[in-house]
Amino acid sequence: MTSMSRARVARRIAAGAAYGGGGIGLAGAAAVGLLLAEVQLARRRVGIGTPDRVPNARGLYGGTLPTVGEAPLRLMMLGDSTAAGQGVHRAGQTPGALLASGLAAVAEQPVELDSVAQPGACSDDLDRQVALVLSGSGRVPDICVIMVGANDVTHRMPATRSVRHLSGAVRRLRTAGAEVVVGTCPDLGTIERVRQPLRWVARRTSRQLAAAQTIGVVEQGGRTVSLGDLLGPEFAKNPRELFGPDNYHPSAEGYSTAAMAVLPSVCAALGLWPAEEEHPDALRREGFLPVARAAAEAASEAGTEVAAAMPTGPRGPWALLKRRRRRRVAEAEPTSPSGV
Repeated sequence: MTSMSRARVARRIAAGAAYGGGGIGLAGAAAVGLLLAEVQLARRRVGIGTPDRVPNARGLYGGTLPTVGEAPLRLMMLGDSTAAGQGVHRAGQTPGALLASGLAAVAEQPVELDSVAQPGACSDDLDRQVALVLSGSGRVPDICVIMVGANDVTHRMPATRSVRHLSGAVRRLRTAGAEVVVGTCPDLGTIERVRQPLRWVARRTSRQLAAAQTIGVVEQGGRTVSLGDLLGPEFAKNPRELFGPDNYHPSAEGYSTAAMAVLPSVCAALGLWPAEEEHPDALRREGFLPVARAAAEAASEAGTEVAAAMPTGPRGPWALLKRRRRRRVAEAEPTSPSGV
């Protein structure tokens, strides 16, 4: 499928989500049903060894940094098992901990991490998660990171419904004053036990949803980072290193790779990234594009960021597509003595 074709499909899905449609599928119910069966079989074959309990990474990171009387930055994780960090044993290996550590280093300011992410969650659980975030007694988070989408595919949730819930979550968080970065649906074609031709179906389905997610998120004032086949090349070379014991959730190294891709966008959303890197670099194939085309291109290249750029034009909303440089994030532990 060409980039323009992917853009048209993503635009149709996003429009269906915005206007209440529900009949636009991703890759056919029968094919997705087979994909679901294949993934579930893979989980049964290799499901032994994944920690049942997700490490508690909540706490204060960078606590030794000077605060100059300012409250710590607040980072909130929402979404599914990937956002929660299922598959690793230590809190410092989770994506939330890695992002909080990296953000504290860049901002030179402590970061308070909290999470409402739920393993097994689909996008319709974001309604509940956002309510938890906004109903708390503390101040609204400075930045919210959402990772969601894989379960929507394997549970055959209509793409329009999936995008509708995600867009609504981003809108509520942005209205409350939080910046939002979304890691879009990962490429399920990288799961070792999913074989051809279902591997191709998984890749196509995942990318279609990721592109549609991007349109919905950008239109609500958030920005996205394509997780796509971020682990693809490394997985092909060394799947035991990049995936956890169940071959479904990332390992510590896998989460570090994902965190490196998301951290620059988190920093940029908070105005902490170098100003010169906020301008499009033609040598890196960055630039301003109609949002649907930017979404389709980002879905095809992991680590690509899409953010709103300018008002609606003749071809609809526009977006800035960035291929940010990744910086390695060291594993960290909370400096809060209680880790809450």
